[in-house]
Amino acid sequence: MEWAGAFGDLGTMIPFVFGYIAVVGMDPFGVLLALGLAMVASGAYYRTPMPVQPMKAIAAIAITQAAQTVVVTPAVIVAASLATGAIWLVLGLTGAAARLAGLVPAAVATGIVLGLGLGFMAGGLRMMASHWAIAAAGLSGTVLLLRSRRMPAMFALLLFGLASGALLEPGTVDAIVERPMALRAPAIVLDELSWDALLAGTLLLALPQLPLTLGNAIIAIRNENNRLFPDRPVSERRVAISTGLINLASAAIGGIPMCHGAGGMAGHVAFGARTGGALIIVGSSLAILAVCFSASVEALFRLFPVALLGVMLFLAGGQLTIGCRPFDNRWPDRIVTLLTAGFAIWNVGAAFVVGLVAAGLIRRLQARS
Repeated sequence: MEWAGAFGDLGTMIPFVFGYIAVVGMDPFGVLLALGLAMVASGAYYRTPMPVQPMKAIAAIAITQAAQTVVVTPAVIVAASLATGAIWLVLGLTGAAARLAGLVPAAVATGIVLGLGLGFMAGGLRMMASHWAIAAAGLSGTVLLLRSRRMPAMFALLLFGLASGALLEPGTVDAIVERPMALRAPAIVLDELSWDALLAGTLLLALPQLPLTLGNAIIAIRNENNRLFPDRPVSERRVAISTGLINLASAAIGGIPMCHGAGGMAGHVAFGARTGGALIIVGSSLAILAVCFSASVEALFRLFPVALLGVMLFLAGGQLTIGCRPFDNRWPDRIVTLLTAGFAIWNVGAAFVVGLVAAGLIRRLQARS
């Protein structure tokens, strides 16, 4: 089940990684090796399915801007990783991350998790719409096998996806087979950064990501981890420090900005993961893929149907939504939670701000009455 749960986060990871490689022009070797090593470290350190994912706001800005302009280059992405790592390492070591998290009401944190779950489900449905027949078959088979230990659902879904992709895109299979295995070694790329790239990466990518990371990858992941694994609790300080360290290491080898998103844990847990072994498994797999088969990565990602990535994303969203703690009985907290969740479906950073403002206004109204 740890092996099955290890690949439960592919629905949230592959679309962004593919965009970095195919649109921005990132080297698959650095992207996958950084992700893989960070996952191994996260699994070994936290001993829970503590996920490692691409930072979504940075990825969305980078991919859309790179598709339209030449402002976002691989060097700018590496600079964003460096700036992100430095910021969160400082926030963690100084205790500022914990103090900021302590200012966030429970109703806002619950709303962020609920909105993330609903947003993932909606995103999954949009991806499933690319091929409803394959999505329906994959979803029904996965639901039937979710509790099976003889045939874990993720294994069946992966096999079904590869078979479907081979039937739909036979040319992609030929492209994968024709590219030989070639061993590569890590390269240090920080000495290639320019001041212009560092400025663009910090202002355009790293700073806009901060509210989203605090809400989703610090507060929400702490709540989700401690709810699911109370015997292995984490703190905001630990998560902030590890976020800083994995991003600094990622920048050194040409990787992308990463975080511990709550949706990733939901994906791992939904398919059976219960320990850090799941992260060690998927991280080792990505590292091997990077070192030995990075030339075939883009074709391999094209092979797996988008509709089945949607199935994974939909189930991860369901796991997050079902796992939300019940609303507080007080109607003001319910309003804050639902308002935050509504905005979180669209943008977690905006939801974070709106939830804080709403909670503050309600407190003032209650104080006056």
